[in-house]
Amino acid sequence: MTVTESFEDLRERVRDFIDNEVVPAEPEMDKGGETGTARLQALKDEAKARGLWALGHPEEIGGGGLSFMQTALLNEVIGRSYYGQKAVGTWSMQDSLMLNENASPEQRDRWLKPLVAGEIRSSVGLTEPEVAGSDPTLIQSTAVLDGDEWVVNAHKWFTTGANIAAFTTIFAVTDPDADRHHRVSAIIVPTDSPGYEVVRAVPTLGTEQTIMGDHCEIRLTNVRVPATNLLGERGNGFVIGQRRLGPGRIFHAMRWLGQMERAFEIMVARAKVRYAHGSLLIDKGQIQAMIAESAMDIFYHREAVIAAAEAIDRGSRARLEIGMIKVRGAKLLHDVVDRAVQVHGAMGVTPDTPLEAMLRRARYARIYDGPDEVHRDTIARLVGKDIGRVPWR
Repeated sequence: MTVTESFEDLRERVRDFIDNEVVPAEPEMDKGGETGTARLQALKDEAKARGLWALGHPEEIGGGGLSFMQTALLNEVIGRSYYGQKAVGTWSMQDSLMLNENASPEQRDRWLKPLVAGEIRSSVGLTEPEVAGSDPTLIQSTAVLDGDEWVVNAHKWFTTGANIAAFTTIFAVTDPDADRHHRVSAIIVPTDSPGYEVVRAVPTLGTEQTIMGDHCEIRLTNVRVPATNLLGERGNGFVIGQRRLGPGRIFHAMRWLGQMERAFEIMVARAKVRYAHGSLLIDKGQIQAMIAESAMDIFYHREAVIAAAEAIDRGSRARLEIGMIKVRGAKLLHDVVDRAVQVHGAMGVTPDTPLEAMLRRARYARIYDGPDEVHRDTIARLVGKDIGRVPWR
């Protein structure tokens, strides 16, 4: 991996913005409401003024046009703050790439351009409460073509940001008699459509009503949208959904690295000043062991994510590499943050440090974008078919 001087300068500018602008604003944004929303908007405006907005998005849709590897490396820095990806516009990366690959010219003008510019928010309706979210072939939502309109009936949840989004890409069964990987299509549904209802914002691990967008339960009852709202080809929803999730898992894993690094820094800083039982914590063997374990975890996770990003840049789908960093990275994220909490003692489980929220969010990592069990199954199946596919050969 070669990092140019100009990219390193850009990365340092992003780091400066995250550490000195976004991180200090976290307590205000945590409170939510109009004040928190206004503070986030001010950060977005400042990121644009500094030339730090949507750097990884393709140039043709208004982004910075960085390579996949460069985007992954930036996510390491952006991930230092929970609000980082929203402040610099990378939060729309997955949906922007999905639209860029599949949208019609009309869809690009109406939805993609304002999405990249941060003028609107998107959401995706995949998971349903009635069936296992890890198996998209079980989707029960339907869309029936009636003349020049789709009639959509759907019940989704964990549709993140639906309460503040301009549209939801609904994955619904359009061809029930097709094979299970070609039954579903993706359809763009404006959230102000008659029959579109946000049933509730689902509280998760003690959090709700965030300015980042809540995890929403939604219901669509006989919602009518133009037939031209079909995204990509009919029956290709499964492929569109999977292609959306793949690169995002690398970006997640790199943002986890940013969280791990910040937790590590907070832990070491605490150990250097906290005195107990005759010495500073940093001088105690058990604390030194925690520091060493976390340093090794961060190092190995970083190398693994870089290897996965390099595979993507070589044109590979990197299914094996992505599965590995998704599973192992989620565990390492939890472990590093958990050690930092432990070093802080009782203070670590209070909101007096960012660690309490970081630990809660780390638990999500083993579930979203595919639970650990599904990825382990995929890893074993791929390696079992061809042991030569392992990334170290």
